[in-house]
Amino acid sequence: PPFAAMSMKTALLDVLSEVKTRVQDKLGIVDFPMPQFIIIGSQSVGKSRLIESLAGEQFNFISGTLGSRRPTILEFRNVESATESKWYVLDQETNQWQNKPTHEVMEVVGQAHNSLGTNVDERPVKVRIESNMCVDMQIVDLPGYRSYAADESGRILAKKIEALNGTFLSDQRNTILCVEEAGDAANLSSLRRVSEADPDYRRTILIRNKLDKYYDDLDPSTVNKWLEGMGDLPTKLKKFALTLPHWTEGMPPPRPLCELRDAMSQADLNKLAALGTTRKHLDMVGFKNFARYMEKRTEQMFVEAIGPVLAKLRDLERAMTRRGEQLQDELEQSDPTQILATVRACGASLANCLTYVMEGVIRSNIHRFTLGDELRKFHSYHQKAASSRVMEQLPSKDFGSLEDYIDFLEKEMQVPAHNVAINGGAQYSRLMFEVETFLRFSDIQDAVKKKSVLQAFGISMTSVTWADVVVKLLNHDAHLPLQQHLAYVGERVKWFFLQQKEPILHFMRTLKGSPDEKLFSFLYTKHAQMIEDNPTIKKLVFETYDAVVERQLNHFLSLFKSTLQATFSNPWVFLRKHTARLDTDMREQVPLPALEDTKRRIPGEIGMRSGVERDVARLLAEIPMEPHCIDPAVDKVQVLVLKVYSHIRSQVCDQVELFCESFFKLPLLRRLEEDMNRIELSQVDLEGYKSRRARLEKDAAANTYGLNEVRDCLQILASFQVKSMAERA
Repeated sequence: PPFAAMSMKTALLDVLSEVKTRVQDKLGIVDFPMPQFIIIGSQSVGKSRLIESLAGEQFNFISGTLGSRRPTILEFRNVESATESKWYVLDQETNQWQNKPTHEVMEVVGQAHNSLGTNVDERPVKVRIESNMCVDMQIVDLPGYRSYAADESGRILAKKIEALNGTFLSDQRNTILCVEEAGDAANLSSLRRVSEADPDYRRTILIRNKLDKYYDDLDPSTVNKWLEGMGDLPTKLKKFALTLPHWTEGMPPPRPLCELRDAMSQADLNKLAALGTTRKHLDMVGFKNFARYMEKRTEQMFVEAIGPVLAKLRDLERAMTRRGEQLQDELEQSDPTQILATVRACGASLANCLTYVMEGVIRSNIHRFTLGDELRKFHSYHQKAASSRVMEQLPSKDFGSLEDYIDFLEKEMQVPAHNVAINGGAQYSRLMFEVETFLRFSDIQDAVKKKSVLQAFGISMTSVTWADVVVKLLNHDAHLPLQQHLAYVGERVKWFFLQQKEPILHFMRTLKGSPDEKLFSFLYTKHAQMIEDNPTIKKLVFETYDAVVERQLNHFLSLFKSTLQATFSNPWVFLRKHTARLDTDMREQVPLPALEDTKRRIPGEIGMRSGVERDVARLLAEIPMEPHCIDPAVDKVQVLVLKVYSHIRSQVCDQVELFCESFFKLPLLRRLEEDMNRIELSQVDLEGYKSRRARLEKDAAANTYGLNEVRDCLQILASFQVKSMAERA
């Protein structure tokens, strides 16, 4: 029956309106899939009179000379049993509908607009009307477009309104009611704006107002074409032509607005029927046909919205349930008696996962750099960090800039994977290649000058040998260039490890749901979430991590400094050749050596070490000792010092990766967890934890409230579906 159908439609609108109010308005869920009508048009085109006609009564929002400057949401509810209209306004603080007299609602709405001055605001003012004369629907009345501005402030306001309306036009959930004045269809300014957001006009309904002004321009031969737009309007655009109530300006309406509305609708139909308008085109004429179409369109939109709304509510329920579990876990972990243990456990998990990141994590995409980007970021970091440590910025003064060095690495050295963005262990391997290249640029040509050689020899030609002179020169200044280049190596390795904190967290966070989830502790994901959500835990864990890296850098540089000083104090020991030899013939099995074989092997290996020593002794013997040969002697000493330094530099460079492993990487991996388990909380940290726990309790209460609202809405929609199915049956 018609009454049952009307009752069910009203119930549907009420249900979805309640869901929207409770979820979208109360909880602030902005992307809720709720359809709505928006009404746009220029000023004085009849937007307000169309809204009054939909409401079934006259009213006027007191918005001043500047007009509306924010959206006004109007919910119309047709209540057959109502004897008089009821007006409500939504209180912004309590989110509750407040029943007020019509004139008070007008003042509230007017104040909401006037308070903006010459500005605009996307936050709407919300009004609800219940009446037996209104149409069941909801619309958003947007500020009218300004076609003329008297001054600069007016032009600025017009642009702001254009931008505000544009955000609503581009929202695919909105169906657009575009109000224009009837007349030449080729000059519809608001419709042109609509076409930019809805080029296919799938969401657009055109309402051409003031039809009665053009009665005399119509005749039987053109009326049907005029209603279609005379070829200037797309055929797929839904359009209506109508006359809205109007009367002499400054005078009260001669009859109730709903009677004027119906009378003018009938006059439109009578006039165009008399001109021979077809039945199809008559359905596009008059307010009643427009209102009938709008009710059907509203019902269709909201029926189609039930599925997406239910899906969104279920997604919200799942998300809020997970969020509630996380908050509860963190509340338990932030118990005052468990705080310190929680922080240490999070730190220990981070320390353990550093090993996995160094082994290579394919899905980790945080802080991935090409070699060029890595070096640029390192140099930028080092320039900002006020370090007192002396470090060479570039491997040689011959490089004019960092870009020259990067170009050399990429084009001439062809560093492996230089153009690939990588992190973790792969990045560390590439780093080792780069720092070895950097280290090999160390030289002492400026330090070995003639006066330095003479100064080292002293005044006696018999008390000091040339071997002593070489040692003095090497021991005095030769180790400094190498030491400064090694400082670069240490800083590069330090910066690398500092950059791994975020990739470690990403690895821990993405374990859940990954194929290798079961290979690792389930606590990793939980601890990663706690580190990211809790600023105090993150601060303590990251500060400890940074402190351990800095300590390992100092340890690395200290050990290397001692090694270099010892090496240059007695370079002849370091110059001995290695004794190992790898037999490349792998075709035959090698039997385990007998004792006699070992006894014969050892003297031979020791004898192999003397090769470089013999070369050095020969070069020293070639240096003349006679006083009159001092100049050629100095030249030979300079060459010998450079050769010895070159040999030591090569040995150090060959072993730089081993040194980094032994003095930096392995101690860091082994001791990081120990340091995490020694974290202590300061009084400031405890106060921060206390504040954090208070916020968690507040967030947990809000999440519980929101979850209950979502579950209530799900129950309301489920009950409505069951009821509607029963009534249809």
